[in-house]
This record gives sequence, structure tokens and C-alpha cells, in this order.
Amino acid sequence: MKIHVSIFLVIFTLTCNAQSETEYIANDAIASDLAYLDEILQNNSSYQGLNGYDYKNDFNTFLEGIEEQPATKYEFELFLSKTIGKIGDRHAYVRGDRIRDSLFFPIAFAPFNNRVVVVDYDRSKRQYDFWNPEFPYLKSIHNLPIEKLLPKIFPGDVLAPQKTYLTEAVRELRDVQKIFKSQNIDLPNSISITLVNENDDEKEVRMKLVPRKKRARYWDERFYRNIYRLKDEQYNDREFINRFFSLENRIGYIQIADMVEKKESPFFFEFLNDFMVKAKQSDALIVDVRDNGGGTRELIQELAGYFVHPDSVYVVNAVRQRGKLPLNKELKEALHDRFLFSKSELDLREQHAVDTFMTSFVPMYDLDDRKFSEYHFYTFNGQKLSTNKYHYDKPIYILANERSFSAASILVSVFKGLPNIQIVGVNTDGSSGNSERFELPNTELRGKVSTMVSYQKDGTILDGIGTKPDLLIERNLDQIFWKEDYQLAKLIEEIGK
Repeated sequence: MKIHVSIFLVIFTLTCNAQSETEYIANDAIASDLAYLDEILQNNSSYQGLNGYDYKNDFNTFLEGIEEQPATKYEFELFLSKTIGKIGDRHAYVRGDRIRDSLFFPIAFAPFNNRVVVVDYDRSKRQYDFWNPEFPYLKSIHNLPIEKLLPKIFPGDVLAPQKTYLTEAVRELRDVQKIFKSQNIDLPNSISITLVNENDDEKEVRMKLVPRKKRARYWDERFYRNIYRLKDEQYNDREFINRFFSLENRIGYIQIADMVEKKESPFFFEFLNDFMVKAKQSDALIVDVRDNGGGTRELIQELAGYFVHPDSVYVVNAVRQRGKLPLNKELKEALHDRFLFSKSELDLREQHAVDTFMTSFVPMYDLDDRKFSEYHFYTFNGQKLSTNKYHYDKPIYILANERSFSAASILVSVFKGLPNIQIVGVNTDGSSGNSERFELPNTELRGKVSTMVSYQKDGTILDGIGTKPDLLIERNLDQIFWKEDYQLAKLIEEIGK
């Protein structure tokens, strides 16, 4: 009986996938959905039009094209993903039901020094290694050069920071059928790959692709650091939480895997404050937000209570909200939840700090006063923040990488440049947008757009730019192979100098 059920499920899945790929959409349905999306982009999207990209030209070209050749739902989704990606909003996307691919590489791929390393996972050692030590790097797949293939893998992320895009695209090479499908290229099985060594000598290898169950494990440091897909209840388990904190050789270490909310994870905040009391005995503190995909700003606020001197007031983030003016209660509350307030909502010391900040603040984009609110500011008022806390006046190092995203990238940005604080690692995947979800009425494709433009202290936006480290420390091969955490070890070595 189980065999029959399994066969039915496989047939059902393949049938659904085939329908998704060949389901043609009526032209008037596409036109209606594009008009619906146009209204959202015109009235809600905060980043639309800022970088000079005019999506309407692409809308019109697509509509002209379907008059001669109807589009499938998959083709329409792919087009919208490319279009949204060109806007430069890192929170934005358009997607439909996930199509389950059936062919994968049995090997994995990792980024190293702007090259693609072909790796294999040893389950017994729980480590990666070169798949082919003599020819460790990937040059092409099916005679398609990697440098031309990689930029096409994630059209929705085309304006991500360079290192962020490279990491995500290289990892995705494992799912080769999905990539070939998006490029409308027939996928052979077996497939040829070309490897190279340090001297650029080449070796061609033919490889049989495998089904889902035999696919390679993604190269992903979140597995190595045990921070992958953590559950809310784990952040309220004292024994589990303990693994995020250490105090060795007078160096305190805090690993923040998610920007958790206080009401959902009260024990994590309690543990954090208890640890900061112990950290009085340390000579330096490391806050690790690598591979942190974001959440809320509440942990930023909690740490700021220790990091900001009680006599200090800093403006660390300035935003303008898109929407009908004056802003309604819902939008104001969304800003307040992010600790963002207009000047009139601040106290006198904070207002003075805003006045000083604005004398030298030059925003990357001048926004339309008819469409965007007045500035709202994120301020660090040490007098307010330090209640029941103390000022940690030793060196603080915030360790970030290209997958530090959303609220985690805000954490890096707002602390950068403050006394005693250094940003270490690599450029973050900056993003801050107060996003809003939508669903297209005909195709039922789902999406999201940002409604807020968020500026760093230097006037640049976060989206597509991120925040540069003060001290650059990149992965070495041993870190890629999960043999050591080189970035952390190198930072500790630097602290000891």
C-alpha cells in the first residue's frame, strides 16, 4: 500500500510541476496583474525610481511580446522577479508556488577569493574538502562560463552587494536544473563541467546528475555554527541559550543568530543581561552577527544600553516613510516599533543631536516631499538606555559577513563609528525597508515591497550597499571546509596584539 501511495505522490508532484511550467496565462489577466502591481509600485514602493530604473518600459515590452507568444505562469513570475530586482529593494520579491526540481549535482560549491570551489561533504568527519584537489575550481558548466552564468542565477538579487550575491549564487549552482530552466536551456544528463587549477590548467569531467534524495548538501556555515533554522522555544531554553555566550581569556563572546523579539524570547534577553554583568571582567567583547537574517531592533536597543555612554546622544539612522500624508496611525506605529521618531517626538537633548546631525547629513537621494514623510530618526540616548545597566568602556568588535541582513545589518550600521566599537569581517547585505506584502489577483503570485527609505549616518542607503568593515577578515579555505572558524580566530588574535 505504501508503495502505491508513494508512486501516486511522485506522479502528482510531477504533474503539478508540469502544469505550473506550461500553464499559459490569458493576456488580459497578465495586463490586469501588471496594472495592479504598477499601482503598488507607484503608491507604496519606497525605492521605485530612485536608481533611475523605469520598470514601465519593461512592462510594456513584456505586454507586446505576449501578443505574439503567450506566457506561462512560470515565465511571468521570472519576468517579475527580474523587474523587481532592478529596483534595488533588497526586501522585495515576487514568487509563486515552488516548483520542485528533480535533478541536482551530487557535489556542492563554495565561494573563495571570487572563485568557485567544488567541494564534497564528508559525513564521518563532518567537514568539507576539495572534490578534486588537483583541479579545485569550477570554470564552466555545459561549456557555459561561470562568470556569465552566475549573474543570471538570482535575477531578483541582481543589485545585492557583490559579495552577498556571489555567495548565494555559488551555493545555488547545486540546483542546476532550476538554473537551466530559468535560462530556457535543455539540461543533459550526464553533464560536462570544466575544472581548473591555480595555473588555469583545465580538466573536463562528465557527471551524472542525481535525484533530490541524493543531492549534495548545500555548503552553508550556519550548519557548522549550529544556528540553522532555530525555533522560538530554543531561545527560551536556558541550557540551549548558554551556547551563544562565552568568556575565555578575558574576551567576552556573544553570538546573535537571529534578531529575536523580547516578548517572544524573554529568557534570551535575561541571559544577555546576566552575561553582560559577567563581562565586566573582560578586556574586550565580540558580538557575532554573521549569517543573521534579521528580525527586530530590540536586541540593538538592549546592547546600546551597555555600549553608549550615559552622557552621549547619537543619531544613528534616518528614514523617510512612503505613504499618504500625514502618516496614519499604523505607519507611525511601525516606525515607532523600529525606534524611529520624528524630531517633534524627541526630547530636547535628542532634538539638539538631530540639529547637529542634519548640518552635515547629505542623503544619497532627495525624496519627494509630497510622497514621503518628514525624517524619522533612530537615536541612542545614553541617559535613557543605561537604566539598570553600566557602560562597557572596553573595545567592542562586531563580527559580520555578507549574510548579515535586515535588522542584523542595521545593528552593524548603527554601531559603526561609535567610540570603542569596530566592525570586523566583510561587507554586510544591508537592507531596511518596513516592507508590505501583496498578492496579484489573477496569477496569485505573492510579493513584497519596502515602504521606507533608510539612510546610514553617512547618507548612503543600506539596500544594495551594506556596511563596510573597519577591519576586513575574509574566510580562508579551512573555514570553508569547516575545519576552523578562521574569522573568529583571526579576530581574537588581533585583539591579543
